[in-house]
Amino acid sequence: MTVELNFLPDVVAAFMLMFARLGTMIMLLPALGESSIPMRFRLTIALALTLVLYPVAGPQYPAELTADPMRLLLLLGGELAIGFGIGLCARMITSVLQIAGVIVANQSGMAFALGTDIANEGQQGALYGNFLSILGITLVFVTDSHYLVIAALYDSFEIFPPGITPPVGDFSKNATETVAHVFSIAARVSAPFLVVGLVFYFGLGLLNKLMPQMQIFFIAMPVNIAIGLLMFMVLLTTMMMFYLEHFQQSLGKFILG
Repeated sequence: MTVELNFLPDVVAAFMLMFARLGTMIMLLPALGESSIPMRFRLTIALALTLVLYPVAGPQYPAELTADPMRLLLLLGGELAIGFGIGLCARMITSVLQIAGVIVANQSGMAFALGTDIANEGQQGALYGNFLSILGITLVFVTDSHYLVIAALYDSFEIFPPGITPPVGDFSKNATETVAHVFSIAARVSAPFLVVGLVFYFGLGLLNKLMPQMQIFFIAMPVNIAIGLLMFMVLLTTMMMFYLEHFQQSLGKFILG
């Protein structure tokens, strides 16, 4: 009895195309794609998810993939583009906390207090932003929101079926809307600090006019830092709940149902 293995090249090609899409998305997605997670671990996650999803999404790929190498290359480019588009839009969501942290630091007199941000490829960033970024990643896993990321990976094969031309126009529109949404959410997260900072500096200017001989900035700096820390302690829970709500809503655009 002979066993026909002619189907294996097409199976390998379909698996490679799936891995290209999922791997690109995972390298960019929040939580699973953080630079603090080792590269080998991220590749292992991508490979494991490809193995799990292949029985469901594999049959959606065209037949006889290896018959035309040029078509296979075009499909590979399309899968990479779809994975990059979804991953990039989702990745921009996590920048909300870093932007909000910079605003809070500027309003609290700690703009020059920098530290290594392990959630942003080890770059220097404001301490408030670094703390919020790490806390945001932690809360994503604690609240099981990372399952939304996996759901987005699965539903991407329904929203963007294999073999279609990547919707560049839709991706561009979504990226533009996401950037605007990110800055809007960051401004709303840091809004209490903006309001208090405006009132505080207005009061300093008024006090300086009333008492010109007082070393106003020498006195104001520690007071400003103390007010910022106190507000940060009081508002931290509200800020993170607000962020998680919009994080889940933003990922919901890539999830069916």
